[in-house]
Amino acid sequence: MSVADMSKDPDQVAAMFDGVAKRYDLVNDLLSLGQTKRWRRAVTRLIDPKPGMKILDMAAGPGASSEPLHKLGAEVTSADFSHGMLDAGRKQRPYLNFQWADALALPFGDNSFDLYTISFGLRNTHKTEKALAEALRVVRPGGRLVIVEFSAPTWRPFRTIYTNYLMSALPWIARKSSSNPDAYIYLAESIKAWPNQEALAAIIESVGWSQVQVYNLTGGVVAVHTSIKP
Repeated sequence: MSVADMSKDPDQVAAMFDGVAKRYDLVNDLLSLGQTKRWRRAVTRLIDPKPGMKILDMAAGPGASSEPLHKLGAEVTSADFSHGMLDAGRKQRPYLNFQWADALALPFGDNSFDLYTISFGLRNTHKTEKALAEALRVVRPGGRLVIVEFSAPTWRPFRTIYTNYLMSALPWIARKSSSNPDAYIYLAESIKAWPNQEALAAIIESVGWSQVQVYNLTGGVVAVHTSIKP
C-alpha cells in the first residue's frame, strides 16, 4: 500500500499488517512514547472483564489487548484479518484463542458475545458502518461495544503539536524501528483523516447502538467510545 493510498483495500491492509506483525507491540510502544500500556490499563478498567464473560477482541493483532482480559477470567476470542498478526500472536501468547475474522463479515452467530471491543482497528476497515453493524449483530441485547481509537486532542495548541508529530516525527521513528515504515506513514495519514470524537459517536448511533459515551485519554490523543445494544 503506497503512502497516498487511503482506499483501505482489505487485501492491501492485511498485507501491510502482515509485514509489521513481528515487531508490532515494540514499535507501537515507541511511537506512542510509552503510552500504550497506560491506555490498555484504562480500557481494561472500562471493560471490567469477569470470569465467564464472552468478549470478541477484533483487530487483536498479536493479542496485547486480549491478554489482560483473559487474565481476569473472560472468555476472549482474539480475532484479526491479518494472518501474519495471528501467527505472531500464537507464538507470543499461545494461551489465547486466536481466530481469523473479517470485521465486515464476522464468522460468528447472532448474539454470541457479551462485549465487542476493537483497539486501533476500526479506522482500517473500508466500511466503518458495516463493521459497526456486524458488531451489533454478534453482541447480545444489553451487551456492550468498546472502541479504542486515535482521535482529536481537545486542546487546540496541543492538537497542532500532535499533528506535526504524526506527519513528521512518527514516520522518522518508524523508519528507524520498523521493517515496513510505509505502514506507519499510512497510519499517520489515516489518523489525520479519521472522524473526531463527536463525529464517530454519531456514526455509532446511526447504526443502532445506544447510550454512546466518550472517554478521552491523553487529552484526546486516544478516545474510547462505549455503547450498549438495545
